[in-house]
Amino acid sequence: MGRAYQNRKESMSKTSDMKSKIYSRYSREIYMCAKSGGIEPTGNLALASLLERAKKEQVPAHVIDKAIAKAEGGGGEDFAVARYEGFGPGNTMIIVDCLTDNPNRTYGDVRTCFNKVKAKLGASGAVSHLFDHSAIFRFSGPDEDAVLEALADADVDVTDIEAEEGIITVFAPQTEYAKTRNALKEAFEGIEFEVEDVQFIPQITTEIAGEDVEQFEKMVELLNFLDDVQRVFHNAEY
Repeated sequence: MGRAYQNRKESMSKTSDMKSKIYSRYSREIYMCAKSGGIEPTGNLALASLLERAKKEQVPAHVIDKAIAKAEGGGGEDFAVARYEGFGPGNTMIIVDCLTDNPNRTYGDVRTCFNKVKAKLGASGAVSHLFDHSAIFRFSGPDEDAVLEALADADVDVTDIEAEEGIITVFAPQTEYAKTRNALKEAFEGIEFEVEDVQFIPQITTEIAGEDVEQFEKMVELLNFLDDVQRVFHNAEY
């Protein structure tokens, strides 16, 4: 219980510059998702979920439509997934997920962010084994038992569930994302997800204070302003 997770909006500042970065990142994600799985949300559940998240974060319709149109036309860039791991200020653990059309450039940019705060970029797998790659759904619900029963009936492999003041949070393996989402929608008519996401959740957290907090926040801000960076996950607690 009490497992920490990060909402994209909570982890990024709300300046106009950062909003434009958020729009750009959603544009890339939507384009890639539509290109690989089809432009119709009814036949591409990953795209349907992504579009819902984008609308909740007030991504303009023209940004969404342009990304889908580009995918439909078959043109545009080919982005590849890149993941970087390392140790931040105060020996925190950090995972940086990217979509890039130039891995060498992206690696150099991410390494520069680490270097500026005297952090250390590690090899693949350096810290990810200490995170759980989880699907997360947070919503208003009746009670924990009713949700567990619905998911059990759908044969969903739930790893954890939390209930607090009428809010339910369900954790499942990231491979069970679509199955969990469908089961909840079928069991609870009109359900609206406050959070529906796939994230790396730390198994242990590292408490930081003082100068480490300042350096850590500087590092996250530097990473978030990189065009290729999609998400930043960490185990810092402060």
